[in-house]
Amino acid sequence: MASQKRGRQSFALAEPPKITAWASVVGKKEAEGPLSHTFDIKCRDTYFGQATWEQAEKHMQQLALRKLADKAGMQQTEFDLVFSGDLLNQCIGSSFTLRNTGIPHLGLYGACSTMAESLLAASMAVGGGFADRVVAMTSSHFASSERQYRFPLGYGGQRTPCSQWTVTGSGAALVCREGKGPKITACTVGTVKDLGITDANNMGSAMAPAAYDTIRAHFDDLKTGPEDFSLIVTGDLGQLGKEMLLELAKRDGVSLGGKLADCGTMVFDNTTQDVHAGGSGCGCSAVTLCGELLGKLSSGKLKKILFCGTGALLSPTSTQQGLPIPGVCHAVSIQGGA
Repeated sequence: MASQKRGRQSFALAEPPKITAWASVVGKKEAEGPLSHTFDIKCRDTYFGQATWEQAEKHMQQLALRKLADKAGMQQTEFDLVFSGDLLNQCIGSSFTLRNTGIPHLGLYGACSTMAESLLAASMAVGGGFADRVVAMTSSHFASSERQYRFPLGYGGQRTPCSQWTVTGSGAALVCREGKGPKITACTVGTVKDLGITDANNMGSAMAPAAYDTIRAHFDDLKTGPEDFSLIVTGDLGQLGKEMLLELAKRDGVSLGGKLADCGTMVFDNTTQDVHAGGSGCGCSAVTLCGELLGKLSSGKLKKILFCGTGALLSPTSTQQGLPIPGVCHAVSIQGGA
């Protein structure tokens, strides 16, 4: 019998694992944003000393993993397992990062929901007694994403007002059975939702239905509500997607009570940085979580958050064929304290 399962999609952890360390790496634009003081490593060279954008993304993950080990006071070989993924084809950012390290690795693809998905998987591995020290990690890079999903930067294409700016960054969190840090108390696995949106420049609206579906499932399965959280934080809906989520909740009679925040609207300053509808990418929620959010949970400034990673499950092929964009969202309940 699945003793920790709750409702249709959720589970509560009888012995909540702790996030004992976290690390973040960002590029130049992110380092100029309002969360700059929360990031561990900031680099003004968006190539990160590498020859290509894709190698730069791989190097960001290497830096994040190395910094995580340093902050945890461990060797990387002491990690039992790494769950990680990225936006590159076949997740080469993650696989190239972990190659020849000797660290057991399970690659994930949840698009921009990957930080929440890896954190959810890590909490299941630790909470289920399968590992003691598990890393959840992801990354994205503005230029590598533009080259893969839209147009190479040299093309000089116009960005639409509803488009978002892919965050150049990597975040990593260490989930442990023992130790001190914010606790993962419950999680909700999302279902894939598709409302027929085909505009690859409007991913926030494509993901918003999945975000609301998962948030509502978490409330229903675990008999909780907005009043039980300091913040309900979505991954990277951006301004338009956040507004759509609020409207969906309102139509369903659910008031988020001013508790809703979105990493895509937090990581950049829309008044001084030209990012249109906000930030996006795997790195968006990863660096916001592994900086601002976990920092405030650890210090007691936040008591409990529902971290909801959102992902647009499109590919270059599906977009070129005119197919709609499915969305997914995974939720992780994180409680502050030692």
